[in-house]
Amino acid sequence: MISNKNMYVQFIDDERGLTLAAVSTAAGNNRTNIATAKLIGQSAAEAALSKGIKKAVVDRGGYKFHGRLKAIVDALNAAGVLTGAKEAK
Repeated sequence: MISNKNMYVQFIDDERGLTLAAVSTAAGNNRTNIATAKLIGQSAAEAALSKGIKKAVVDRGGYKFHGRLKAIVDALNAAGVLTGAKEAK
């Protein structure tokens, strides 16, 4: 999720309803710009890989796939976490 104040990345097991890993900018004084989005993406990839998560599906939450969201996903992909888009139901 991306807001004007913070960015959040969660890895959720939809079948069990559990959050497996999560990172955000809420604990720091980070800005919500592209550079911070790249850092959050890198931190999210580290958290995911430490939990054995190698594939993830991106739920855009209605956001267009550009800017900060794209920077987060690009950082995940660069770190080895493969991502795909959530299919519409």
